[in-house]
Amino acid sequence: MTHSKTIGAAALAVLFASSVVISERTASRQTRSDRIVVTYWEKWTKDEMKAMKTIVDRYNASQSRVFVKMLSISGIAEKTLLAASGGNPPDVAGLWSDQVCQFGDANALVDLTPYAKRYGIKPSDYIPSYWKDLIHKGKLYALPTSPGSSALYVNQDLMPPEYNTPKKFPKTLSQLDRLVETVTVKKNGKIERLAFMPRSGFGGGSWPYLFGGALVRGDKITVNDRDNVRAWTWVTSFAKRFGMAETQQFQSTFGVTSSQDNPFIAKRLACIMEGPWFANFIRLYGHETKWFAVPMPYPDDRPDCAGYTVLNLNTLMIPRGAKHPDEAFDFIAFVQKQNNMELLCRLQYCNTPLSRVSEEFLANHPNPYIRVFDALARSPRAVGRERTGFLNQIQAEVSNAVDQMDLGQKTPQEALDDAQRRLEEGWQKYQKQVLGT
Repeated sequence: MTHSKTIGAAALAVLFASSVVISERTASRQTRSDRIVVTYWEKWTKDEMKAMKTIVDRYNASQSRVFVKMLSISGIAEKTLLAASGGNPPDVAGLWSDQVCQFGDANALVDLTPYAKRYGIKPSDYIPSYWKDLIHKGKLYALPTSPGSSALYVNQDLMPPEYNTPKKFPKTLSQLDRLVETVTVKKNGKIERLAFMPRSGFGGGSWPYLFGGALVRGDKITVNDRDNVRAWTWVTSFAKRFGMAETQQFQSTFGVTSSQDNPFIAKRLACIMEGPWFANFIRLYGHETKWFAVPMPYPDDRPDCAGYTVLNLNTLMIPRGAKHPDEAFDFIAFVQKQNNMELLCRLQYCNTPLSRVSEEFLANHPNPYIRVFDALARSPRAVGRERTGFLNQIQAEVSNAVDQMDLGQKTPQEALDDAQRRLEEGWQKYQKQVLGT
């Protein structure tokens, strides 16, 4: 399949009209006569955008040949893919690591391997689990900006004395189960507070990995393997324990993550899995909350699964067809410098993707438990993105299957077996239509 046909097929798959990017293309191609203008599309808004603007301004002030023009773009993944298919993409796109495989399969990205070699950027410069998320089929398609890892945030005031410090908090799931019984509050048949809900917070689709499972192994989809069934049986046990209707009603009271109605901030959940950035939301909307962060407890019979965490990774990519790829990478390389990366990650309340981290970064970070998140990102049990461009379809099918379990419509085994069959059919079509195999 040719380059243009491949990108075109992927763009059509997202069903996005070309007219939505016309105004952004026009704005992004504004020029200035004294420098080469590198157009940089980024998904962030508000404080996150302001933090990245600090790095962009640093770069623009560091030399006089290139000027990076940054724009906040909604729906950035679809618009970047469409722009690449039309031959008029930005020079740099701030995308998630989720897009590495998808865009790589669509032949919509520039391989950064020769650029990285030229600038002396090596795999050893990065935490291994993050580096893996940048590679697809042996090619380096992105370099990182701010990352994340998940840990369990705990409201200290809602803990019984035997669990109210990081050292005393449960280490295994059986201990967590006892905590759930102790902390949960029900009145007149209604749930007022739960200790924990697995499907709330960040990384709720990756629980199979806590039990040693996986959604994909190599080029095979494995959503219904034994460890996955066990994981989702545990997840759905919460709805069964407290009542499916009652649990749904309880969840309907949850507000958005970045608000005072967030269930953790509102003291409706005593514990929640979130990334390091969540400390900023607590500061903004629940500053009186006393909390700490710890690793997620592991299954009693799987101590090898201790250190489980779900990774998040923001990245910079150069879309195929970019007008100034050399200058674009010069900017990307500037972001990778330790002082710039640590400034960005500190401003965004994140850990760093770099293997080297300064004591100043850790000691002065606004998240007081940043060392926990940094250590988890380096854990051998750190879960990155599944290495397939078929990921969106897998996640959608698994989410639908878990909904069916929660509603009591199917057992975990039945729901996952059905999802497996549909995904295998879809995977065959994807391989034929997108990969040309």
